[in-house]
Amino acid sequence: MSAVPHPLPAPQEPVAHPELVQLGAALEGDEPCLRADAARNRARLLEAAGRLVAERGAEAVTMEAVAAEARVGKGTVFRRFGDRTGLLTALLDHSEKKFQASFLGGPPPLGPGAPPVERLRAFGCAMLRRSTEDLELQLAAEPCASRRFTNPARSVLRHHVVMLLRQAVPDADCELLSHALMGQLDPALIHHLTQQCGLPMARLEDAWTDLVDRVTGTAPTG
Repeated sequence: MSAVPHPLPAPQEPVAHPELVQLGAALEGDEPCLRADAARNRARLLEAAGRLVAERGAEAVTMEAVAAEARVGKGTVFRRFGDRTGLLTALLDHSEKKFQASFLGGPPPLGPGAPPVERLRAFGCAMLRRSTEDLELQLAAEPCASRRFTNPARSVLRHHVVMLLRQAVPDADCELLSHALMGQLDPALIHHLTQQCGLPMARLEDAWTDLVDRVTGTAPTG
């Protein structure tokens, strides 16, 4: 790092946020027609997978089932998505990017312009509400243990929490603290608490706010 101070104020969001999952990116030098065909094939496969989710649930989405639904060879599905987790992650890609846009550039308090603690409170509550919309798909798309914490979409979310923690509690070990906070937003835990324990979402949101306030030593205003 350079010892010369930067003349501009630090941006509210870190520049080096990892990007969300990008599937089917065209290689430089590919012919436009080949890129267009690849995009159409990918869209066709995702449409087929979406129909399976709607008709039979996320558990019914296998590489073989999607290939049969789209009337293509199984190898085509593997080439496009790698494995079942990659396929399910691609199905979640649109909502992931929409949520990312809301906390990176949307209106406060979820987006920039509010104090970091207010943004942390809003972030967790928004994640909890979002999870209720596609919880089954999120659970089915959970990576294996060795890939769970390196998943690009999860990394975007956690790095955002780290950034807000560094603003709110700069003396804390924000990297490890972010993992603790993200644990309360884990889809498997949300499923257990809401579906198996019958807890209302409002209680989970209140618990998130309380956790943020205790970690940062603050209390809600107003």
